[in-house]
Formats: sequence, C-alpha cells, structure tokens
Amino acid sequence: MQRVAIVDPTESTRESLRTLLLGVDFVWLEAECARYEYFFEVIQQSMPDLAIVALDADKNKALQMISQLSVEYPTLPILTISYDHQALLQSLQKGAKYFLTHPVGLEDMLNALRRALGETGGHGEQQALGSPTMRATGASSMIAVLGSRGGVGTTTLAVNLAATLAADPNNAAALIDLDLALGDADIALEVSGYENISISDLARNIERLDMNFLRRAMARHEASGLSILRHPLEIAESSIVHEQHVERILNLLKISYTHLVLDLSKSLLATDLMALRMADVILLVAQLELSSLRNVVRLIHSLNSDENLGEKVRVVINRLGADAVEEGISLKKAEEVIGKPIFWQIPNDTKAVIGARVAGEPLIRHAPKSRVQQSIHGLTQALYGKPVSNPKDSRSSKWGFFSKR
Repeated sequence: MQRVAIVDPTESTRESLRTLLLGVDFVWLEAECARYEYFFEVIQQSMPDLAIVALDADKNKALQMISQLSVEYPTLPILTISYDHQALLQSLQKGAKYFLTHPVGLEDMLNALRRALGETGGHGEQQALGSPTMRATGASSMIAVLGSRGGVGTTTLAVNLAATLAADPNNAAALIDLDLALGDADIALEVSGYENISISDLARNIERLDMNFLRRAMARHEASGLSILRHPLEIAESSIVHEQHVERILNLLKISYTHLVLDLSKSLLATDLMALRMADVILLVAQLELSSLRNVVRLIHSLNSDENLGEKVRVVINRLGADAVEEGISLKKAEEVIGKPIFWQIPNDTKAVIGARVAGEPLIRHAPKSRVQQSIHGLTQALYGKPVSNPKDSRSSKWGFFSKR
C-alpha cells in the first residue's frame, strides 16, 4: 500500500480528488491539506510516497511550494493537477514529474498513480528496457534517434517509428526534427495544416509560447495522425535555437502528446545533448560497417561522460543484409566491438523504403506488410515491454529481437 498526501485549497475539487483516491486499492490517503503554505510541514510529518498538488487555487503559491519540495525532497514524486496547461508546464519546470488535466477521471488517475508509484495495478505490464525504463512524464514518453554517421537511415527510422506509434488509436505521437540545419523529416511525409511555422519561430517567440501557438506550428500527416515540428526553413535560422528553447518546447509538447520521437543531428550540438538528457531512451542507429561501428563506440564513450547518458543507449542495426554496406562483420563481432548487446535489427528493404519516401507516406501506410515495417512495429513493442509478435513471413524470423546471424 502506497501513501499519498494531497493539497488543494478548493474544497469541492479536494473532495472530488479524495473520492477518486478512496476508490484506488493500492494507495492510502495519508494526509490532505487545504493550505499551500502548510503542505511542506505535512510532508515532513507524514513522509508520503507521492505528493499531489492541485494548482488552480493559487498558481504562484503552489509553484513556489513545489520548487521548495523538489529541493528538500528530490526523490519524492510530485503529481500536479490543473485546468491550465501553462501552469502544468511551469510545475514541471519547478520539479513536478507527473501531471493531470482537469477534469480528472478514475482511469486517468489510475494511470498516473501507476506511473508515479511504479504500480502495475494487476495488469502485469513489463517495464521496458531494463535500466533505465521508459519514463512517462504525465502520459508522455520520449525517444531520441541518433545516427552513428550520415546515411545510416536515422530519419527514415525516426519517421516510421513515430508513424507506427501514431497508428495506435490510444496514442498521440509527434516527431520533432532537431536536425536544425539539414533536417528533411518533412520531405519524407506529405503534411498539411501548418502555417510555415518551424522550431526557429517557436524559439524566437519563446517567452510568449503557449499551447495555441505550438499547435499552429505542428504540421500533420492526416492519414497516419502523426504531427511534425519542422526544422528551420532557412539554414541561417538554425543558430536561433538554443538548448533552453528545446527544453521548454519539449516540456510543453509532453502535455499534448503521449509519444515524442526526436530526430537528432549528427553533430552532437548543445540542442542535441539537451534532447538526449530529456529522452527516456536513445536509439543509436548503425550499420554493419567499420566506420559506423567505430562511431558507435565513440558516441557511447562520449555519452557516458555526460550524466551517464550511455545507459540509455540501445543500438539498432539498420539495413541488415545489405551486402553493399556490410564488410563481412557479423552481429556477434559487432557486439564485441561495441561492448554491449544489439537491441534490434532492421532488415534491408530498399524497394519498400524508397517507394514510401517517393509517395510521401510512412511505411505503415505505403507498405504495411513489408519486412522493414514489421520489424519497426516489433521495435515499438520491444521498447514498451510488450510481447514481440512474429511476422507471418517465416523468412523474417532472423530479424527478431534476440536473433543472431
């Protein structure tokens, strides 16, 4: 039984929150408080496993209190609740880890509590990736896709991974093109619904950035339901975007989307490093050739020196079976060189990939039964701890999660 403390000066919403919590069998309402200024003392006395803070009675007092709590009790998870998306964003910046938007239903509350407390609630859900797991801030998880060099298929994987996630009706997925100078994610998909707004426009107006402005900036691929935040339209504008801009934009996007896929540059700029720090997992894309594998080793070494980002890395071998790029290097040899297991393998399927790109559609729309799309679908399952289904084509069994060649 996990202990929860709540603070909400508004009696009606505090009563609703209490009623919700009393209906959850794996939590105990340890304490409730009607004044923000007294909640710190409540936490000191009760030492709960989770603090729930309703923001709307007095946003400034609530945010100040959250900031103090996050400093004094850095391991205490804080869940915030509000009608105001901007207030929720500010609470994340102050130290909250999870959020809910009003009105809060029982299922929303259950999901938030399970994430915050590590409670599966009897569903037997596996935690993906071992250590660290896919973290969900609010309802959102973030995957960064990093290439070991140009031409290994980083953008192709990012686009189709995001589109595969978006195809699930339970998801709201967005692709963020952080290859600021030379990104081309918007070319891979024919998108609509944007007003020539890019990430540089958001950075230029960062102080007045809100949910409405952000929604206007998101291009949309209607057929798949995927939203895209584009790179700057002019190369010169890439210098406008700084790491603080990336942090604020991604935090705001986490309120609206359940899944964010970040397509990074190959230069490990400050903006890329910020994205890597915020990501739950880093997919490092490589091919079975010497220069690519050498860069994998160099990148992991570099990331290990920055807040142990190397622990987040999952190596993905792309275009497996393409004789033109392979140099007689086996998967076993590649793992010996890298010093860690290969997480996933994606088969070479040039016809399907090029056909989808020319059509301006993701593989899940253009060639859903292709080996490459089935492999990407399996990758999404593996990332989120779901059983990996085997494609019907028996030849594709060697492209699976644990396969070796």
